[in-house]
Amino acid sequence: MLSVALAGKPNAGKSTFYKAATRADVDIGNYPFTTIDPNRGVSHVRTRCPCLDLEERCGNENCHDGKRYVPIELLDVAGLVPGAHEGKGLGNQFLDALTNADVILNVVDASGGTNAEGEPVEVGSYDPVDDVQFIEREMDLWLAGIVDRNWETIERQSRSPDFDIEASLTEMLTGVGASEHDVAAILRELDYVDDPMAWDDADREELARLVRVRTKPIVVVANKADVAPSGNVERLQEAAERVVPCTAEGELALRGAVEASAIDYDPGDETFTVTGDISETQRDGLERVRTVMAEWGGTGVQTALDDAVYDLLDRITVYPVQNETRWTDGQGNVLPDAFLLLAGATPKDLAFAVHSDIGEGYLHAVDGRANRRIGEEHELEEGDVIKIVSTAG
Repeated sequence: MLSVALAGKPNAGKSTFYKAATRADVDIGNYPFTTIDPNRGVSHVRTRCPCLDLEERCGNENCHDGKRYVPIELLDVAGLVPGAHEGKGLGNQFLDALTNADVILNVVDASGGTNAEGEPVEVGSYDPVDDVQFIEREMDLWLAGIVDRNWETIERQSRSPDFDIEASLTEMLTGVGASEHDVAAILRELDYVDDPMAWDDADREELARLVRVRTKPIVVVANKADVAPSGNVERLQEAAERVVPCTAEGELALRGAVEASAIDYDPGDETFTVTGDISETQRDGLERVRTVMAEWGGTGVQTALDDAVYDLLDRITVYPVQNETRWTDGQGNVLPDAFLLLAGATPKDLAFAVHSDIGEGYLHAVDGRANRRIGEEHELEEGDVIKIVSTAG
């Protein structure tokens, strides 16, 4: 399962985002380090379900009238403060928790109502743009510290006649979430010498930065956009490549209203419909959320997750089935499973994603939409329905 991590300084709204996106019961407090141990839960990304191309909806619990929600892991990491890479505020512990995340949502307080340490201040008195590069900088320095601590070992290995610097760096960097493919790509981009004793601090810091860029891509979540002073969100959008305006509190309110049967709303919708009896106070609160949604196209919680997975990680959703005509599994369930694969994935990649035995026994695949056999190197696309034929059954 793909892992998305929430990071940022204290009181930026990470735990509110997490609770809204997972409906898990977590502490939400107006003080630093409300979250000490990372919270791990299941959230979802949203896409179009292929059942919209059938006469009837699939009935899957993760499909809401053709809106398919695909599970991902959501990790809520405790607030990071300046100097986190040196261990300040338990920073090393929190940065370690990001190691296995596939992508990071940097939750920024767009209202400017918290200072660099995450302490509450007057709204608008702090510039949230300063927090855009904050997580990147702390992660770069943290990774550079790991590289520095291991460099003596690499220098020692270099005395061996069969020393291979790429192999040594791969061994070290796979410990912080990089794959062999990642390391090879990073070294192609890095101008370096084969002798590790000739590397200086700048070389190692650039290596660390490239590792972070490739293995820990970041989407900035401009949270508290509903109370942000005019222009703050726009300046954040100018300061970072990927910024999603967001009101995590608004999403949390909508999720609660759905559970109370007060409104009709699916995560990621641009608006909602009141369907139950609510008080005037509740109606006023919901209408304030509606106003923000109209401005930004929703609350931003689902958009941030979708952007991180589908756009930044370049994933597609593919649906394996046993019956390519009815799009069902062996029990007759329609479109029972959805897999998030890297764009360009092949039927054999899907087979291995389903189960290693299915992949090892792969024979061929059938496109459920076209009802025809497809080649092993065929590139799958978003929404494909595929039958895998394998000796493993």
